[in-house]
Amino acid sequence: MSGLILKLGPKERILINQAVVENGDRRARLTILSPNANILRLRDAINPETANTPVRRACYATQLVLTGDHNPDEAKFQLLRRIEELSQVFTDPDSRANLSRASEALLSDNFYQSLKALRTLLPREDRLFAHGSG
Repeated sequence: MSGLILKLGPKERILINQAVVENGDRRARLTILSPNANILRLRDAINPETANTPVRRACYATQLVLTGDHNPDEAKFQLLRRIEELSQVFTDPDSRANLSRASEALLSDNFYQSLKALRTLLPREDRLFAHGSG
């Protein structure tokens, strides 16, 4: 059996196709078998107020598709353009690989995997901003 496996902590909430699901008092493991389900861990959600950097804005825009607040077809073009812009800044091989994964996922309409790949760039972006302001 294949699919997306989610391991949830007690009382952890996730959004699945615009429905908020809360885990019970114990850890749980869920397997999402539907290939096109839109899933977002609410603990990982980016608030609009904190979408204040290029990577955070790309993550937030991807997140809006997963929450059903943005049209996937319209978002795809915008996100691919943002990823191209990010590739001008993140030139190391690991970052490029993550940007490539994000693009490939978008082209396959897999917004969850795209968000997952983009989120890997957040610590690097934080370091770049910290270094630039120091």
